[in-house]
Amino acid sequence: MTTICSVKFNGKTAIAGDGQVTLGEKVIAKASAKKIRRIYHDRVVIGFAGGVADAVSLQDMLEGKLESYSGDLRRAAVEMAQEWRKDPTLQKLNAMLIAFDQKDLLLISGNGEVLEPDENVVAIGSGGNFAQAAAIAMTRHAKDMPAQEIAHEAVKIASGIDVFTDDQITTDEL
Repeated sequence: MTTICSVKFNGKTAIAGDGQVTLGEKVIAKASAKKIRRIYHDRVVIGFAGGVADAVSLQDMLEGKLESYSGDLRRAAVEMAQEWRKDPTLQKLNAMLIAFDQKDLLLISGNGEVLEPDENVVAIGSGGNFAQAAAIAMTRHAKDMPAQEIAHEAVKIASGIDVFTDDQITTDEL
């Protein structure tokens, strides 16, 4: 379980994620996993929550769709989500993705949903609701904070509440 939070604010989009990997509900297997990656010639950033192997499969699928649609993230995400929803093998994958480029910030789920957040903040994982609430509050009231700092602080706040989120936080920004 994990927390990934992405924020589009003041002309930048940033993402932050913790590094904790748990086995079941009692064992921390790793504290420094990298759940944020750049794909498609470093023009798209993704963050994932859920099973690591499943997330890597989804990363490969999204990258293939980005190649097919010349880097059009919105179209690639919709095509990927449709395929994910229809294919019985893919339906068993247990992961969610946040993906963004210079233009779009999207949540891609296995239910075939591609969502653009209302307040330019999206978070996933076990601490996602905590991080999302914190990030929305910061975007509303801390107008001088950069997007990357907001995303980082939101995950840090979630790590103090959610036992499945640690404070080994990785960030990226476009």
